[in-house]
Amino acid sequence: MRFQDKFRIVLFDGVCNLCNSAVDFIITRDKKERFKVAALQDKATKRLLKNYQINNEYLDSLVFIHRESVFYKSRAALEIARNLGGAWPIMYVFIIVPKFIRDPLYDWIAGNRYRWFGKKEICRLPTDKEKKRFLKLEDL
Repeated sequence: MRFQDKFRIVLFDGVCNLCNSAVDFIITRDKKERFKVAALQDKATKRLLKNYQINNEYLDSLVFIHRESVFYKSRAALEIARNLGGAWPIMYVFIIVPKFIRDPLYDWIAGNRYRWFGKKEICRLPTDKEKKRFLKLEDL
């Protein structure tokens, strides 16, 4: 079984404070530990991306990978919610909102994320407790 068949993979901007908060949110609510996360800037991410036809335009965005599927932007966020525990899968109902409405809203927030939430100088490093939740080169 391939790694991406077993886990749901979330790729995020490792220097973005908003993105790092989203990772904290996912890790906290992923009680079954189905998710692995990795910064888009990470070596493991670059190796994983070679297996997919990833549109480089989306590599400053949230990316969600599971099995053969790759989702970007608002669809990635909805797929993540759909796969979380608790009541979060209910958020998937917003899939009925057309992409041409969802993605510009996502782009507006993403385009302002550094100004509104700040930016780190270096990518986030996982705590000892979080390390098993982060994608590593040896996982691939």
